[in-house]
Amino acid sequence: MYVRDLEDARDLFCHYFGAVSSGLYHNPCTNFRSYFLTFDGGARLEIMSAPELEDAHGSHLYTGYHRLAFSVGSKEAVDTLTAQLKSKGYRGVSGPRTTGGGYYESCVAIFENNLIKITV
Repeated sequence: MYVRDLEDARDLFCHYFGAVSSGLYHNPCTNFRSYFLTFDGGARLEIMSAPELEDAHGSHLYTGYHRLAFSVGSKEAVDTLTAQLKSKGYRGVSGPRTTGGGYYESCVAIFENNLIKITV
């Protein structure tokens, strides 16, 4: 996942989603930087930044993804985490709510308007 503010992205995933971060990788020739984040259960996410990032999806170096979903274990945990993120200034997009498919979830826009789905 490419982001503009690498440290902010790392801090968000570590603080709110329990990720453990690797050390910073930096290629001084290209100024590419990245962290590998490891989550409970072994899932990993590489967050990356490079000086030539674009916001349009027409380039191979664009910010974002469609959305990431995190299962937090209970409705109460969905409510709590959603409230915490909103209190830090992140925009709530939907929920918490029960969807037509029966899932309890919320969706929050985090840095650079990327979406995080928080579900049971």
